[in-house]
Amino acid sequence: MSTGDSRRSPFSTKATKTTATDDQKSGAKKPAAARSGSAGKLLDRPPSAKGGRTPARPQTAGKGGKGRRPVTPVRVSQGRNWGPIVLFAGAGVVALLIIVIAAIPVLKKANEGTWQERVAGIEGLINYWESNAPWVNQREHQSGVLQYETNPPAGGNHNGAWQNCMGDVYTEPIAKEHAVHSLEHGAVWVTYRPDLPADQVEMLASKVRDRSYVMMSPYPGLDVPISLQAWGYQLKVDSADDARIDTFINALRQNATIEPGAVCSRGITESSDTPFDLGDGMGQ
Repeated sequence: MSTGDSRRSPFSTKATKTTATDDQKSGAKKPAAARSGSAGKLLDRPPSAKGGRTPARPQTAGKGGKGRRPVTPVRVSQGRNWGPIVLFAGAGVVALLIIVIAAIPVLKKANEGTWQERVAGIEGLINYWESNAPWVNQREHQSGVLQYETNPPAGGNHNGAWQNCMGDVYTEPIAKEHAVHSLEHGAVWVTYRPDLPADQVEMLASKVRDRSYVMMSPYPGLDVPISLQAWGYQLKVDSADDARIDTFINALRQNATIEPGAVCSRGITESSDTPFDLGDGMGQ
């Protein structure tokens, strides 16, 4: 700072002036950094608590100078833990698939219409209700051997005891008088000619086993390989792989009943081609 410079730093003190005067008297040259200039100009430093000068404040470059750019903090990005995310996403997909799969049969059945409409679409089906067969309205309990207009029978008077029809697969003939009572309760009775090949018999059995309101037995004297009966309905086919068999069972089991709510359990489980003449002992 020159002697004639009238500007004074607000931090200058009396001690500072004295120092500057002594320097001038001694004729010593000031360091280049202390000279006036547009760049690198230092501010006068206020005295420290001990009487010395405090460190100079950092100052950006003046006109024409280049300042130091501020340092941008570096963010450290932690990777995501994808394990739980993938696990939960997978569980969600599985749950959705289960819901969709469970809904398919319901939606399919809803789109198929009523059971009467599904039955009407079965080719070759005999609907005895439409033909006004008198026996479809006959449902008296009678003992002994009875005569029926159709073979096998698909309704009419019957014995007071019904044949168990909880997915039962009988390997010997059963009494038609008990079987008709089961039809009254809403069962589907699958019959087949005794000479039907074993693989065909097993295919039929797989459609019957463990299904309530369905039963199966051989039927001597049958005019076709396979015949299905529900109360008032009958279907005769040549092969166990005929798709109409499943349609008939699904549409008519429990629907073709004329005694809604009647059970198919607690019936006769023995095989016999003649009725047990229990009369009304099991009457229902």
